[in-house]
Amino acid sequence: MKAFFRADGGLPKAVLVSVTLLYGTFLAGQEWRFRQELRREVPMSAAPVVVQGGAVLNVQAVASVLGLAAREATALSAEPITLQASFVNGAGLSRALLADVTGSRIYQVGERLPGGSVLRRVDATHVVLWRNGREERVALQRTGESFLRRLSPGTGGQPPSGSSQYLHPVAGLSE
Repeated sequence: MKAFFRADGGLPKAVLVSVTLLYGTFLAGQEWRFRQELRREVPMSAAPVVVQGGAVLNVQAVASVLGLAAREATALSAEPITLQASFVNGAGLSRALLADVTGSRIYQVGERLPGGSVLRRVDATHVVLWRNGREERVALQRTGESFLRRLSPGTGGQPPSGSSQYLHPVAGLSE
């Protein structure tokens, strides 16, 4: 046993080198076997799969399942209400002033109306209700000339310039 160990208490260099080489050979063999198994498990198809072109997807059916509809497809509502004003906000807080036989009230998107329908969308000219499983449209009732006019670039009309009167702060008030 003393012949196996060196006098200073360590193993001879030949033993350390041979153990390292044997372990490296063992790991290389394991890696080779692993890569051979990977090649066997890859499925190989003899012929590419051909998809039949006869089955066409019905786009309208998919859209209706997702709750989507074309803008022209919304029918006029049978709900006995009128849209008096719409307040459209880009942050999703749009509201509509709707009137029925009991009076006028402001509704938010998602609220239920007295007739059972739900306010789904608010636009500047109409609102869309969800009633009996489909979308219905209520248009804005215009009564004569509008108080506010839209200016379009093609009309040549200029927006009014600033007021000729200026407001001055009251003396003694400071922020």
